[in-house]
Amino acid sequence: MTDVGAVIARVHREEWARVVATLARRIGDLDIAEEMAAEAFATAVERWPADGVPPNPGAWLTTTANRKAIDRLRREVRREEKHQEAMMLAGTDAPEPVGVIDDDRLRLVFTCCHPALAMETRIALTLRMVGGLTVAEIARAFLVQEPAMGQRITRAKAKIKAAHIPYRVPDREDLPARVSGVLAVLYLIFNEGYLASDPDRAIRADLTAEAIRLTRLVRELLPDDGEVTGLLALMLLTEARRPARVSAGGDLVALDEQDRGAWDRELIAEGHALVRARLATGRAPGRYQVLAAISAVHTDAADARDTDWSQVLALYDLLVRLDPSPIVRLNRAVAVAELDGPQVALAEVDGLPLGGYHPFHATRADLLRRLGRRDEARAAYDRAIALAGNNAEKVELTQRRDRLR
Repeated sequence: MTDVGAVIARVHREEWARVVATLARRIGDLDIAEEMAAEAFATAVERWPADGVPPNPGAWLTTTANRKAIDRLRREVRREEKHQEAMMLAGTDAPEPVGVIDDDRLRLVFTCCHPALAMETRIALTLRMVGGLTVAEIARAFLVQEPAMGQRITRAKAKIKAAHIPYRVPDREDLPARVSGVLAVLYLIFNEGYLASDPDRAIRADLTAEAIRLTRLVRELLPDDGEVTGLLALMLLTEARRPARVSAGGDLVALDEQDRGAWDRELIAEGHALVRARLATGRAPGRYQVLAAISAVHTDAADARDTDWSQVLALYDLLVRLDPSPIVRLNRAVAVAELDGPQVALAEVDGLPLGGYHPFHATRADLLRRLGRRDEARAAYDRAIALAGNNAEKVELTQRRDRLR
């Protein structure tokens, strides 16, 4: 039973978005697609332990969800309409056109990122429908309360239904208007994989791999979009560090303490090549391109002490002009500390409205430690530990706090 449970959990991660996408494409209703996919997985939980895992779990789940959707439509619509819907679901008509996007998941990403929805709503809805993230995980990504995020997602699906926004294959001319939301979604999915909000899992390699795969597909569709290339480079350079990011004991390892010999040099080379290609165009970079360039500087240093902090700070100055958010300013302060000292950096950090954000307190704690203010540093570490959602991260912060003794 335990083994089957693990298989179901893995299949859920791998197949959830595909099942939802297939249903949504056929019935044009995101609510029903999500509900029927959930019922199919619930059926799997009941039957697979006794019947065994089917040879093709994804196909089994899609077929089961289709049948449940047909049954629901038969109950809810008039006789004439129900036969039309049932025939469509049964696949008796010619296959639907897939347009310029032939990947179910990526098509669902572009569909959920409809311009009629506010940007944050597009992102939240897509993370739920495509990424399979829970409402709690999405709420953490947006730094909001879970009930508020649940209401936001519910309202988004209701608006799609009330406004008769069609679930249709996006045309090529639709892509530029939707790509910014798509990139934001893929970045958040990647970040959830790189530091999971699940307390018991430090990382989720399945999510980082899927985010990279989908971003590669977006780049094939929009090869001249600098931000698409920038995001792919950023993901590759970040993913390259993953082998050194978790210790043998399962603890997170900070960037300056990682074994750089364990980094994936192939991914680094690819990421650096993408960054150089964008720089060669001479065009003004966007947010993801600047973030990728910062990551390129870090991964170019053979040792943490060799990091070109002046270049990092210059890039953060550019990023602040593009995105003057408190989180960007917090990250910039880390570079300031390396060049101008922790006292200057602390003055900048203390003015940021990030009291509920645990990296804010972790950064303050490190600056206070470097200034010799150990009691204040310990209190800041305590606050960071209390706010951190991942157990591996809590362990790392606890170890840093305990070194103060």
